[in-house]
Formats: sequence, C-alpha cells, structure tokens
Amino acid sequence: MSSVYLHIPFCRTKCPYCDFYSQPGSAAQLAEYLQLVEQQLEFLRQDFPDQPPLQTVFFGGGTPSLLAAEQVARLLDRLTDAFGLAQDCEISLEANPGTLDAHKLSGYRQAGINRLSIGVQSLSEQRLQILGRSHSREEALAAVALARAAGFVNLGLDLMFALPDQSKDDLQAELDELLGLEPEHISVYGLSYEAGTEFARRQATGELREADERLYAEHYRLLHLHLTQAGFEHYEISNFARPGRRCRHNQVYWQRRACLALGCGAHGFAEQGWGERYLVPADLTAYRARLAAHQDPREPLERFDRQGAMSETLYLALRTADGLAREPFRQRFGLYPEEAYPRQFEQLQGYLQRVADSWRFDLAGWLIYDHLISEFL
Repeated sequence: MSSVYLHIPFCRTKCPYCDFYSQPGSAAQLAEYLQLVEQQLEFLRQDFPDQPPLQTVFFGGGTPSLLAAEQVARLLDRLTDAFGLAQDCEISLEANPGTLDAHKLSGYRQAGINRLSIGVQSLSEQRLQILGRSHSREEALAAVALARAAGFVNLGLDLMFALPDQSKDDLQAELDELLGLEPEHISVYGLSYEAGTEFARRQATGELREADERLYAEHYRLLHLHLTQAGFEHYEISNFARPGRRCRHNQVYWQRRACLALGCGAHGFAEQGWGERYLVPADLTAYRARLAAHQDPREPLERFDRQGAMSETLYLALRTADGLAREPFRQRFGLYPEEAYPRQFEQLQGYLQRVADSWRFDLAGWLIYDHLISEFL
C-alpha cells in the first residue's frame, strides 16, 4: 500500500474553532505554493525510488477546493510521473461548499478526483454563523447537487455536533436532512475548543460554553443509532460509510501503513523497522527557505522501538470497528495483545470485546476512547 497526503494550507477565512495549519491566502500565494510543492516532490521521488504506484491520494487542508481544476490536474500529473497511480487509486479532495461551482467540479472529475469530501458541518444557518463558516446552508445544498451533476458517485459529508445551544431535536433534524442528500460517507465531529483557537479564547471568557458530557454522549448515540439504522457502517469512531465506501486513505492511518507527506504542515509515516513518523513543519516561511536552499523540508518526528510500535498499533486499531486482530499482532510482535498488556486488558474488560479473533471497543468505549487508551501509552 502506498499513499500521499498533500496539504493545502490556505483558506478564504480561518474558522474560529480550527487548529489545523491554515491561513488566508491569495491566488498568487497559492500558485507560488504549488511550485514549492513540486520542488518537494522531487525530494520524495529521490528518497523513495522504489515506491509502488499510489493507491490513495488525499488533498487536505486548509481548503483544497481553492485550487483550480487545472492546478489539481497538474499536481496529479506530477504524482503520476513520480510514482504512478494505481488503476483504482482513490483520489480524495476536501471542499468548502462556498468554493464550488459546476465548472470547477466538472474539471475536478476530468482531472481525476473520484472522491469528494464536502465540509457541510451544519445545515442550520444560525449554527453556520456561530461556527464562522464562510458558506451558507443553500450553498451546502447546492454543492451536493452540483457534485452529483458533475458525476461524483462517492461523496462524503462532514457534520458537527454538540454545538452551542444545539438540542437533540436540532441535531436529529439536521441529520435527517443530511441523509436526504444520500451521501456515501458521513464524518461526525463533536465541537472541541482547541488551545490557541478563537473558540478557546471565547470559552475562557465565558462567551461560549462547551457541551456537557451527558449531552455530548446523547448526541453521539443518536448519530450512531440513526446512521446505522439508515444502512451506514460505523467503521471508525467518527466515520460512517455505505457498504464498500469506507475512506481507504484514512484506513491507511489507522492500519499504520506508509504514507508520504507533501506540503507545508503535512505528516507522513514510513514502515521501515518498527516505523518512523516525520513532518513538514507548519511554517510556510521556513518551507520556502529550505526549498530555496535545495534542502529537503521534512523533519523526523518519531522513530519507534518495539514497545512504541505495539502501543500505537493497538490504540489506532481500537479506533475502528474491525478492531485489533490478535494473530497479525502476534506475528508482528511475538505475543498476543492481552499477553503484552495483561493489566490493561483486565482493567478494560467492561469496554473491550473479543469478536472472533479481534479485540474491539464497544460504543461506550469509543465515547471515552481518549481516557481508555491512556492505559496503553
């Protein structure tokens, strides 16, 4: 398996809850950035000369849908030249509804994008304004219709929950309308107040109040119940898919497989030894300067030993409905998970379930996943 994540660190405006690396940028800045990305791609080509054809490509951000179709086509051509694309390569692009039109969407399809992830976030005009989103409810609905008209048959939609003053009935109404759009994939994210964001500042001053744990859990259970009843598979903590429509690129992360990092702010993973993680620092000035000096902008982040690889393999797998397969774990590390972590498995037996030959968290375990996995860190 081989994959590439390509980060586009520009947005029209910065959402007040977002802690991903992004900043407002002009068309000229974006064009210059793409030249830098192409320079970095040459380093990747040299460093990974035996890379097999790419199975997944993911344009993330930021707002990748600020790219013109011609720019997407050029980047995909460069990736094809460097590594090749598998015949069934999943090529995803994240999109803000307010940046899409019929011409651009048609161009994306012609360029090779075959999976579109649209950041709807809410279908309430009031809550979109609270979230500081730059698109309207009508633009979100129109974006889905335009994507279908352009020929996209693999659409993912994002929905946020546990928003300020959002009741269960409010969430149910939005979910029903979202299901009416018949997406193939839905990602759900509870609003969090991350350090350094505008929302964190407003929370500290009392202007915003985070949903309590009870309401958060009620919203999460509602989403699980109604989406699974509607035929979606709850295949990862935050992700639901129609049969056969899981996001293959995201599964690369959870299955701890190799992924190349391209662009300022991107993270990558190499499978050599027990595994190595690296990043391209989230600093556009430094990115530009290193490439101007003909230096690879990547930096090592973590080189794993056996214990670290066991821990990460376990807690990433437990994010998923497939869970942690016992036999592959034993073949990789020489013992079964419950033998490697006997105390932790004993303590978590109320949340861990053994299904066939895999260990999985139940829904209650996913609700407190961050707390439970601390036992393995």
